[in-house]
Amino acid sequence: MNKLRTFLESFPMSVDEFDTKERASVLASRSIKSDSKLWALKTAISMLDLTTLEGKDSKDKVFAMCQKAKQPMPGNDSIPHVAAVCVYPRLIKFAKDAVETSDVKVASVASAFPSGQYPLKLKLEDVRKCINYGADEIDMVISRGEFLSGNYEYVFYEIKQIKEACIDTSNSLKTNNGSIKNIHLKVILETGELETFDNVRKASFIAMFAGADFIKTSTGKVQPAATLPVTLVMLEAIRDYYNETGIKIGMKPAGGIKTAKDAINYLVLVNETIGEEWLTPSLFRLGASSVLNDLLKQIQKQKTGYYQSADYFTND
Repeated sequence: MNKLRTFLESFPMSVDEFDTKERASVLASRSIKSDSKLWALKTAISMLDLTTLEGKDSKDKVFAMCQKAKQPMPGNDSIPHVAAVCVYPRLIKFAKDAVETSDVKVASVASAFPSGQYPLKLKLEDVRKCINYGADEIDMVISRGEFLSGNYEYVFYEIKQIKEACIDTSNSLKTNNGSIKNIHLKVILETGELETFDNVRKASFIAMFAGADFIKTSTGKVQPAATLPVTLVMLEAIRDYYNETGIKIGMKPAGGIKTAKDAINYLVLVNETIGEEWLTPSLFRLGASSVLNDLLKQIQKQKTGYYQSADYFTND
């Protein structure tokens, strides 16, 4: 705790909001040359986390999503599979079976998603159950009320305990070849509730310091969700943390990413802020299920010169 407090006090936490928005706008205005656009579109697909987190979720819906995750454009093997599918805990085992023949990961929300308003004991039980059900990745939410009250040690301790639960639970399980499964922890800041860029930067550092493998903007249940300026603030925190510690942390903007152009804007932001080393699914994800069809449409346009109709692709 003392180390965290010293770090937060000694490291710059103030963000110039005007400059941040201006830089994000400038980067978003950059165009990608036609010979690089196809690469960017396919790369964006490989970084997608297809997600369904609704009360009406069913096995049929999850199965359809998993098939699209494995093969976004049936019959075209040049299109990569997505990075992961994300479901509620009840559907983890089913999703795991549905993606079994692929490298698509299964993520699940845990720790009282989306509110985070459960006691830590229940959050830890939730995380352990998700991993025992077969989840490869855990998406947790921070306690925003505690953070906004200035109780940073509480937020740090919760994340640290959940990360340790991920490690301890995975150590008790062995994959088929006997190796220990590495469970990635994505920490959702819910930036739409953090009020200021300074708070976003501080919450990013707390999450990384506590053991996050990824920091993530949003649950998708609160507006505003992901924005380019907020993502820029988090990417700069990742860069500064890496320069200080040598540890690479992943980034995931989620919510509000609707078009292929939006997705490419985020790739440009990553490349210009922390470098092309982060342009891999192991360090960058897009929480943007609805954008997949537009990415596929743009790929077809690059190849054929014209757009396919909307009903050419499945909606799952």
